Amino acid sequence: MNTKELAKIDLNLLISLQVLLEERNVSRAAERLFITQPAMSKTLSRLRAVFDDALFTRSSHGMQPTPRALELTDRLTEILSGIGQLVSKQAFNPALIDTEITLALSEYIGVALLPTLAKRLQMQAPNLHLRIVTRVENQLEQLALGKLDFAIHIRHQHYSPDFRTIDLGSSPPVLLIRENHPLQAGNISLADLANYPVVRLYVSDREQLQVKAGEDLFDGLGTNTRGSLEISHLMTAMEVLRNTDYYMLGPAFLTQNESISHGITALPVPRTGNSSVNYVLATHQRTENSPLHNWLWEEITCTIRELRPTQPRKLRQRVAAGAAQHR
Repeated sequence: MNTKELAKIDLNLLISLQVLLEERNVSRAAERLFITQPAMSKTLSRLRAVFDDALFTRSSHGMQPTPRALELTDRLTEILSGIGQLVSKQAFNPALIDTEITLALSEYIGVALLPTLAKRLQMQAPNLHLRIVTRVENQLEQLALGKLDFAIHIRHQHYSPDFRTIDLGSSPPVLLIRENHPLQAGNISLADLANYPVVRLYVSDREQLQVKAGEDLFDGLGTNTRGSLEISHLMTAMEVLRNTDYYMLGPAFLTQNESISHGITALPVPRTGNSSVNYVLATHQRTENSPLHNWLWEEITCTIRELRPTQPRKLRQRVAAGAAQHR
């Protein structure tokens, strides 16, 4: 595109040409554009200079367009119509979406959220391309750069005003172990955990997280163990737990999914009290005027609200059952 030449053209001249082609009369064109006839005549002179053509000639039947003007007619109408659509706000219709949106979240969040969200999006936006990334660091930077559209993660300690966030709820941490694991035999202490290997689920931007339980939750717990396995694949991690003496710290809502938590017991975490981990939906302010992003924001938060009422009771029952077995 030759932007240098394009910058020389006044868009208002093209609008004036469109009106002249429709009216074929300088006076009527001037009235429609709310300018004087001399000003309209001056505009016509400028148009003739831009296109290097007379554009209109006088006859007994009024102004007649030249072949060059007739050649411009259809293209001019199409161009001005396109510009009008470009700058006007149109009604948003998710059914017409055919674009890609990138969402960052951990697999353990995706297991709880995506089946319901995907069903919802399939019905309303069947051509939407939703790309899920489960292992990405510096998520706020990636959002600012436009490499991510949304992120669902554990709340960070700080968000600048450039980011839009909303709390999605919280979940208590639990110890996940296989049924009949030796740790079920008595009260668990940190010293007891040191006798067993630990599975560490990958958590992005770990050093930036806001976790009120402090280092006991993510760093201190499981530091001194017989061995460890760090992984971002939840299904594999749960299979490891079912077949070994590994234990894993995870959110209590994982036990809600029977197909994933089959054969797994949830026990209270030593020394964490009633602490919970808070989850947040985040996006960058660059998307605040995007109908697509605002619509998806609502779809994600509405899906979370629909899922939330069914979780607390089941989670408490499972954790309580695990605690009772533990005692």
